Amino acid sequence: MSRIGKLPIKVPSNVQVEINKQMINISGPHGKLFRKISDSILVEMNENFITITKANNTKIANQLYGLTRTLINNMVIGVSQKFTHTLLLQGVGYRAQVSDTNLILNLGYSHPISIPIPVGIDIKIEKNIVITITGFDKELVGQLGATIRSKRPPEPYKGKGILYKNEIIKRKIGKSGK
Repeated sequence: MSRIGKLPIKVPSNVQVEINKQMINISGPHGKLFRKISDSILVEMNENFITITKANNTKIANQLYGLTRTLINNMVIGVSQKFTHTLLLQGVGYRAQVSDTNLILNLGYSHPISIPIPVGIDIKIEKNIVITITGFDKELVGQLGATIRSKRPPEPYKGKGILYKNEIIKRKIGKSGK
């Protein structure tokens, strides 16, 4: 049985929760999120806590039990605090800039790479090499960070590429010359 699923979710005073059958709507000062919950899971609101229970004891209900609790918890945290990912560009001539609704990356290719910025996501760039992604949907923030990183993943010989903040790249030894 999931230990995570058993934990109740504390709802801050500035967050409103609406549960309509299998739909849950959570709104707060930073935005509004909604999610459809599986029929195998029951979600209840008691005072300032959301509790998750299994409707039946099947394999699918066991699999979704902790996942549903974590997804709802991320929704509550997101609308009350927001999530942040920081990426670093390491390499000669690597730089980023924001224009309108696109993030433009110069990563050593013959052309700049343009990535559309989803609604609800804020991107700030410091010193042309530090990209800070902020938003209230953890899934969207993480996916955008992974998409940006996939354009030039870090390589192990020189350490060039797009890295997450505080990420350590295990370096390899190159060729030894005579």
